[in-house]
Amino acid sequence: MKGRDVADKKQSLKIGISGVRGVIGDSLSPQLLVSFAEAFGSYVRGGKVLVATDTRTSKDMVKNAVFAGLLSSGCEPVDLGICPVPTILIRTKYAAASGGIAITASHNPSQWNALKFVNKNGLFLNANQAEELLDVYHQREFYKCANSDMKKIRKDDGAIDFHMEKVLCRIDVDRIRSRKFKVAVDCCNGAASLVSPAFLERLGCRVIPVNVEPNGIFPHDPEPIPANLKQISEVIRSKKADIGFVQDADADRLAVVDENGDPIGEEYTLVMAVDHILGKKKGPVVTNLSATRAIDDIAENHGCKVIRTRIGEINVVENIIEKKAVIGGEGNGGVIWPAVHPCRDSFSGMGIILEYLSGSDLKISGIARNLPSYHMVKGKTYCETAKAHLVVRKFKDLYRKDKPVLLDGVKVDFEGHWVHVRPSNTEPIIRVIVEARTRKIAEQAYKKTMKDLAYLLKRS
Repeated sequence: MKGRDVADKKQSLKIGISGVRGVIGDSLSPQLLVSFAEAFGSYVRGGKVLVATDTRTSKDMVKNAVFAGLLSSGCEPVDLGICPVPTILIRTKYAAASGGIAITASHNPSQWNALKFVNKNGLFLNANQAEELLDVYHQREFYKCANSDMKKIRKDDGAIDFHMEKVLCRIDVDRIRSRKFKVAVDCCNGAASLVSPAFLERLGCRVIPVNVEPNGIFPHDPEPIPANLKQISEVIRSKKADIGFVQDADADRLAVVDENGDPIGEEYTLVMAVDHILGKKKGPVVTNLSATRAIDDIAENHGCKVIRTRIGEINVVENIIEKKAVIGGEGNGGVIWPAVHPCRDSFSGMGIILEYLSGSDLKISGIARNLPSYHMVKGKTYCETAKAHLVVRKFKDLYRKDKPVLLDGVKVDFEGHWVHVRPSNTEPIIRVIVEARTRKIAEQAYKKTMKDLAYLLKRS
């Protein structure tokens, strides 16, 4: 039993380039949190460090541990309180801060929490920066602040308003207000709970709030996928709303539900945003390898090109900046509008989609029907991390004649569908995504891919 407990503890703690995350009461201890905050404070060499949380019940324990580590390493912690992740990213850039720490486990269940580290430009650490931070953490050579130099914790109550204004000044507020949309919004009792209703009211919407108690008790799994949208679908039907929005716990991802209560699918949040923004301004689009091919079709219709990246927000963000893209994001509902800030931002997503809807004679379901239609199947198979890379290399050999893309795992483009197979960065699994024009072809391709992987697993 003891060995099993150790294994379970390892599974509940994830330390890597995306930060540190774990289960409260198990692996994510105050000691670990203090050490990571000390490492980050030493890495940025003091200065202001902004700190924000989502609403999880563990937020105060985690935040106070972070404050202790930052103070010990000579930093001046700035407490933003509960606020969305895009808010801390934006505020960090414009506050002349050394960096920031977002305390949130995003779409993970409520017993999880995490630290996500932000550089002075308001971006999550890239792979190289994260490796440097991990080196500081593992070497344990933290700067120790003298008593006489110890800073105080400051509060900043203006970050959310600053973020909202950056979105509102870039959309046609008057046109949206003229439509007086009835909008249901489900914040999952997360970081957007007090923000989203007020934001939508400023756009002249008649708001139907759902799960807006910022108590950290999630009424459903916070990942905004169709399986978790049953409650808002019922609300939309009963209240006859024009549209529904669903955010995850830290409010960087957005799902859309139409006026019939039918989820449009988190993949199509970005598709709609791309179609609308390219209709206003031509330019490159950046997304990752696993996002729907509908984005390529939309960009082609507008005479624009699509740049594909490795999986991970920072990979998309760095390419958006480098290629001067006008829009980008990930197929998980993560809209990145660099005109506001190069980060996933559900408020930018809501603003863009409401502006899109306000300029159309169609309902949101009609807009969705006019978009290129694809069917996506996502799945996974268990595989130890070291073995997963071997299996994926063998999968590449199976399809060598099809000239697979090897930027991140193996992606094979066929005439009527594509397949993407890659080892997970955070779990002992191989992820599989298949997309095709029809559900039948997608499901057939998925079954074949899983059969190929099962064969390779047996021979590895």
